[in-house]
Amino acid sequence: MEELFILVFELAGTVAFSVSGALTAIEKKMDVLGVMILGLCTATGGGIIRDLILGYTPPAAFRTPLYSIVALLTAVIIFLPPVTRSIRKNARKFYAVLTVFDSLGLAIFTVVGIQAAHTESDAHGVYLFLFVGVLTGVGGGVMRDIFAGERPSVFVEHIYATASILGAALCIALWDTAGSYLSMLAGSVFIFILRVLSAHYRWNLPKAEIQEENSTK
Repeated sequence: MEELFILVFELAGTVAFSVSGALTAIEKKMDVLGVMILGLCTATGGGIIRDLILGYTPPAAFRTPLYSIVALLTAVIIFLPPVTRSIRKNARKFYAVLTVFDSLGLAIFTVVGIQAAHTESDAHGVYLFLFVGVLTGVGGGVMRDIFAGERPSVFVEHIYATASILGAALCIALWDTAGSYLSMLAGSVFIFILRVLSAHYRWNLPKAEIQEENSTK
């Protein structure tokens, strides 16, 4: 039962992040191969980083092709002209869809990363669980933004990594009392809601304000 739950969760996150990567590639006017590659890297990047940290080699993305196949098929579907035209009818709708799927992928992969760290060993402690969970959540998005020629949104866009950190902390805090299922659901729902709200209301962490002084000679 637990394996089925994790499989469904991971496949949902794979689809969500693949959509996010494919939409970003379409926005950058990439061809079908670029759309597929960006969808694949976004969907599997965080999991690859997670597995390397935990010592799983080769990473699950290479041992189980199901995730890559789902990511590639999803990207191709998004690339189809009817789907692309429907999403790109207006910029507001396009970015809303991108935000929802990106937030969903972030939420799911953060808690899946924590579950993987728990499976490795409970003895490593909270820091490992938090670190692996957040890196699993944001890793794919960072790879997507770098490949697309953008500054990673984890550093500049609304509440992104912060949502992952807080949701991961909630998941870890509930793990022993509520069990893995409820804690993963609670953590992922919290991350998704916080991320969507922060995008809608444009909540941001404080940024350094540097004023340039114009000198005249």
